[in-house]
Amino acid sequence: QVQLVESGGGLVQPGGSLRLSCVVSGSISSIYHMGWYRQAPGNQRELVAYIFSGSSANYADSVKGRFTISRDNAKNTVYLQMNSLKPEDTAVYYCYVQIIAGGVGSWGQGTQVTVSS
Repeated sequence: QVQLVESGGGLVQPGGSLRLSCVVSGSISSIYHMGWYRQAPGNQRELVAYIFSGSSANYADSVKGRFTISRDNAKNTVYLQMNSLKPEDTAVYYCYVQIIAGGVGSWGQGTQVTVSS
């Protein structure tokens, strides 16, 4: 069984930065797919960024040039560096992993990010 623990959310002013972390634990030797999603009140959950093992990252158009996803395979951890934050980035951010291609994915509990002055 895989467990995901997110951290790093909080309140930040517009233009500020935050870094989210998601540590994956369990009986795993490698992780195929790691990503971040977000859900704002009244909205559907949407993709923010994802990265496959040994591959380049992919981003939603709304965050390109501002957010950077990275992974540390030795620590089974995925990060989301968020710069130039905007009020519309306010949401609960969820970590998502898929251990093997085609396998069932797992979600974290979510971490709140609020961008407000």
